[in-house]
Amino acid sequence: MSAHQDKRKEYLTVKDLQKVLDSCKLKLNEVDEVWPKIYIGNVAVAQNKSALQNLGVTHVLNAAHSKRGSKGNQSFYGSSFVYCGIPADDSSHFDLDVYFQAAADFIHKALKSPNGKVLVHCIMGLSRSSTLVLAYLMIYRHLSLKQALQKVVKKRAIYPNRNFLALLLDLDLQLTRKKRTCHIL
Repeated sequence: MSAHQDKRKEYLTVKDLQKVLDSCKLKLNEVDEVWPKIYIGNVAVAQNKSALQNLGVTHVLNAAHSKRGSKGNQSFYGSSFVYCGIPADDSSHFDLDVYFQAAADFIHKALKSPNGKVLVHCIMGLSRSSTLVLAYLMIYRHLSLKQALQKVVKKRAIYPNRNFLALLLDLDLQLTRKKRTCHIL
């Protein structure tokens, strides 16, 4: 096998990622801790403030802000929680990647705050919210996309749509290039 063929093999495809997602045998819960102090959940748990307090959640990242069925803003949560809303569509054309850094920064800041725990949610807790958590794990925890997916599917049934998987693949490539550039300097 030539070096060129070998290099080509290391690139993941959306189909490869879907195989990792399909390997998950967990049932979908209202909320799951997918990384220490990071929870992914659905809209029902996000709107249940006492459930959030029982989990110790201090920050809420709503990946379906102002979407039908997803009420939530800082006034809804009051001073009990720090709120951040991202008005994402779970669709094949929504550019969620424009929010990757802001979402990752919010999660990172939440975890650095005293007793910080963050709930990242959308409507079902399957696609938008999991995509933002995966981006955080890649940006701040320096995991590859495949490593991040493998970690999260051990804790929660997730299924980012094909468009979001493609955007995460682009992020993975950008971060890999950045690492290589840093090592050369």
